[in-house]
Amino acid sequence: MNRFVGYSLIALILCSMASACGGPSKTSGSDAKSTKLPDTLRVGTLYSALSYFIYRGEPMGYDYDLVEQFGADKGIAIDLVVAQSLPSLLAMLDSGIIDLAAYEIPITAEYRDRVIPAGPENVTTQVLVQPKNDGSTAVHDVTDLIGREVYVEKDSKYEYRLENLNEELGGGIKIHTVDQDTLITEDMIEMVSNGQIPMTIVDSDIAKINKTYYNALDITMDVSYPQRSSWGVSPKTPWLADTINAWIKTAEYQRENEQVFKRYFELSKAPYSGEFKITNGKISKYDDLFKKYADEIGWDWRLLASQGFAESRFNPNAVSWAGARGVMQIMPRTANAYGLSRQNMANPEASIRTATKIIKDLDKSLKKRVPDETERQKFVLAAYNSGLAHVLDAIALAKKYGKDPTVWFGNVAETMLWKSNPKYYNDPVVKYGYSRGGETSSYVRKIMNYYDQSRRQVPV
Repeated sequence: MNRFVGYSLIALILCSMASACGGPSKTSGSDAKSTKLPDTLRVGTLYSALSYFIYRGEPMGYDYDLVEQFGADKGIAIDLVVAQSLPSLLAMLDSGIIDLAAYEIPITAEYRDRVIPAGPENVTTQVLVQPKNDGSTAVHDVTDLIGREVYVEKDSKYEYRLENLNEELGGGIKIHTVDQDTLITEDMIEMVSNGQIPMTIVDSDIAKINKTYYNALDITMDVSYPQRSSWGVSPKTPWLADTINAWIKTAEYQRENEQVFKRYFELSKAPYSGEFKITNGKISKYDDLFKKYADEIGWDWRLLASQGFAESRFNPNAVSWAGARGVMQIMPRTANAYGLSRQNMANPEASIRTATKIIKDLDKSLKKRVPDETERQKFVLAAYNSGLAHVLDAIALAKKYGKDPTVWFGNVAETMLWKSNPKYYNDPVVKYGYSRGGETSSYVRKIMNYYDQSRRQVPV
């Protein structure tokens, strides 16, 4: 018997015997106040660009940041577990494995008997993603879609919505479906940005996050009714929902949510722009520093300088959306681990020196897996960008799917791309979940292109 069904049956019998018994989603104010939070709150979530992911070795995500703040404000530890799907997350909640599901669970009749909504409420719609333009060819209303080509993921909710919309309009929308095994939502948005396809449809929260990577997009037109979603707790613990709902009304939460929302939905995540220029045989004003520290790790200094350009355009005051700082864009936790103080992160020499220490350790970790030194440099660059964990996952996928795990381009670079696809980041050989693999693959390719240019124009 399903555990929740069994619980409901027992609850029904008890309620018939006791006149004071209320519904499972109600708790008196006195009960809620008297129920003490546990020392450790067991929290479940899913890997995604919105909820939880690991970036350069640091756990991140909108839901993750907020639930960590809840723990900090309440003085309790957060024990996080990651489920592979929404059904498995709800099963964990049903069985008592977790106390809280910190993930956007739709507030619908389907989940009403299994979940009490709690915490921050997210309201989304499906939106049209199209390029920004002067307005002459933009779609401003759903009726403007007649005669237009729209690309959506095959057998997705976006296809079903577009089919329904097409029927409501009497036909005329040119609907193209794309196999989800090869392309996912993020890929479709990138293709619109690059002009490969004219438009697509995605959820508004996904569109907002991706607009921070591709600013030249218009995501303002809704094509569906709003959908509410929130975190959830079990009907067995309504007091926990009351506690979380009280917390989101506090000034502490309001301040934190404003910062977290800005980080994920507003701050630009696009790579630093600018042309890679070599002037009078110099790559940057820090060439002497790149030469000095590249020599300590056995790298061509021009490769290290090319990486510095990709990271910050040699701006010592650069600060990324994720908090990475300095010429070599070192993350705060990593800086701390290597003895680089926050006050010194903007110092160009300290940044480059610390970066070479990181590169040396990454090279050591990858040496057995990628024996060729020159080839290994590409893996090290990828690990510097995304974190070693995601590169190890991509190597594992390459082994499983018949690609060469010791060669980057055309092999591990391709499986790195798969790390943003649920089919692959939920694969049993993958240990560290979602990653924006396309960003990492592009990062390595750009640096190697800069390096090729510098080798042609700059003497050793």
